[in-house]
Amino acid sequence: MNFSKIIINWYSAHKRDLPWRKTQNPYHIWLSEIILQQTQVKQGLPYYLKFVEVFPTVFDLADSDEQKVLKLWQGLGYYSRARNLHFTAKYIAEELNGNFPNTYKDIVKLKGVGDYTASAIASFAFSEVTAVVDGNVYRVLSRYFGIDTPINSTQGIKGFKALATELIDKKQPAKFNQAIMEFGAQQCKPKNPYCIICPLQEKCVAFQTNKIENLPVKLKKTKVRNRFFNYLVFLDANHKTLVEKRTKKGIWQNLYQFPLIESEKSLSIDEFETFSKSSEILNGKTFDFNLYNEADIIHKLSHQHLHTKFWIIQLEGELENAVSYSELKEFPVPALIGEFISKFKFKN
Repeated sequence: MNFSKIIINWYSAHKRDLPWRKTQNPYHIWLSEIILQQTQVKQGLPYYLKFVEVFPTVFDLADSDEQKVLKLWQGLGYYSRARNLHFTAKYIAEELNGNFPNTYKDIVKLKGVGDYTASAIASFAFSEVTAVVDGNVYRVLSRYFGIDTPINSTQGIKGFKALATELIDKKQPAKFNQAIMEFGAQQCKPKNPYCIICPLQEKCVAFQTNKIENLPVKLKKTKVRNRFFNYLVFLDANHKTLVEKRTKKGIWQNLYQFPLIESEKSLSIDEFETFSKSSEILNGKTFDFNLYNEADIIHKLSHQHLHTKFWIIQLEGELENAVSYSELKEFPVPALIGEFISKFKFKN
């Protein structure tokens, strides 16, 4: 029995019951793939179900405003995915009359769609023979064949794609692609894989040579940058506060936040008081303040660690262009801000 048959037979017996596996609707498959990029199924499933409920067709998604899309996406992170999702929905609805591209060659041209996502959509929705290679696939192939080429190197990316293309079952490409990804997610897991009951065990190079923990190989990531964020949570006499929109490109573009002061280090209360005197945001205002969290809340992103403090600014007067506390829940915000809003007791 060859590799492909073993994988497909395993999948038939062990696959999870997931809604996007019950359809060939390219819109729904595309939604699931974008949501599941860098997101585990357990976390992504509720988002997928909500998106399909709120935006049942690509036209519904295209007709929505970006703020609503970002709000629905809140908590998933990597918000550029949501912005690209909305942009591409508009393109498909307006330029292609709602007809989703049906070949890998055309799908990969869509904004926010790379090789993996295009291969997944082309095979799952249109049965095109094109191999998917995600983190699960890299892991299965590198361990089974004993390949130590770094998976995030140019050579590795090309080599693993070629190998997956060679192995794919040409009669049932969708099933093979689903099977090898599911095998990596459930059987050949990153840590503590089920090697003892693995159907590939006999010919698995990593198992036979005791290199399971060493494969796959990945080049070291870019050095993590530490940043220090001070959010100013204003509370005025009318039970209102201030929020601002992040319009510059970068993390959390087009999301809302409390006014932000970035410092070169974590500030003590005395340092913040001195710092505030030179701040344009606070200059000229009469206020009392206190620190919500003495220890920094550290929010980890792929290349940045955000060391965050929330400063509660109590004003005697009224704020201009302010929003009521109850309105806060309507704004799409980063998970870091959303968690604070849910915990802090805004009193009307």
